[in-house]
Amino acid sequence: MSSIEIIQQAIPSELSAMVRSVKFVDGVATIIADAGALGRSAATQLQKELEVAVAAVPGVSEVRVALMSERVKRRIIAVGSGKGGVGKSTLTANLAVALAGMGRKVGVVDADIYGPSQVMLLDPARGKPRAEGNMLIPVESEFGVRLLSMAQLVEGGKAIAWRGPMVGQALTQMMEADWGDAELLLVDLPPGTGDVQLTMMQKFKPDGAVIVTTPQDLALIDATRAIDLFTQAGIPVVGMVENMAGYACPHCGEVSNPFGSGGGQAAAAHMGHAFLGRVPLDMAIRIASDTGQPPAANNSEQGAVFAAIAAKLADWLDAKRT
Repeated sequence: MSSIEIIQQAIPSELSAMVRSVKFVDGVATIIADAGALGRSAATQLQKELEVAVAAVPGVSEVRVALMSERVKRRIIAVGSGKGGVGKSTLTANLAVALAGMGRKVGVVDADIYGPSQVMLLDPARGKPRAEGNMLIPVESEFGVRLLSMAQLVEGGKAIAWRGPMVGQALTQMMEADWGDAELLLVDLPPGTGDVQLTMMQKFKPDGAVIVTTPQDLALIDATRAIDLFTQAGIPVVGMVENMAGYACPHCGEVSNPFGSGGGQAAAAHMGHAFLGRVPLDMAIRIASDTGQPPAANNSEQGAVFAAIAAKLADWLDAKRT
């Protein structure tokens, strides 16, 4: 058996698939491995494990590991609204969970710096992101979705009283974190059209935007402003989602519409944008969200609503890829 074959056998089987070539000259073993699908921390760990495994081979005096790294091209979808209280964060979390269930590698950036809520929705255990140098390592939720939120970085209940430049810096740090092999980032934007939105559009240029509204006229007016902002920046609007659309009485089953009906769909049609679907005003969604168990994580009737919207978003992404 040749020295190279001995070295190849010494490499753990779980790492061998990433090894592209092995050379051995005058006691020096040179390993070239593909780390393109790994984040920075995982790539560093790969290098260390290869060095340890190969150094143990008799006759090897030095190990050199070269990592091939092709930067993952992540696509960014901003989830926005013109006003608060329309369920944008709940939609973002459930879209992420549904997309992960379809096999997509998804991360969520909680860009609502002053009012972060994704931790409650996706990680009630409040995991803390690690840092390597100046780079954050997102928390992996139990639903296969990576997450970064200001709520993970500050003490609970403390107000974040930052001016615009600090907010932009915080957003940049989360966007440029070590997202590993995540192919898609969903960004939960704060309400309105302020500093975070401008930084996001100018610095990171999302591939598209999903607009969330409730059916009543007041929310639709603000949603129209959000759409106009994205349009001015040249960011395609994937479509609109109408949230809190109809309430079914748990006793008699009669459906009422406390926030109106059909406004989101009519607005989408009027502006020439796709209508992605309706999410009902449902107690089960509220309870599941408050307990950190997004409905999209199960096969419930409520989960199917989010899955259908996520499927339309996935189709849009696939169509834009070709």
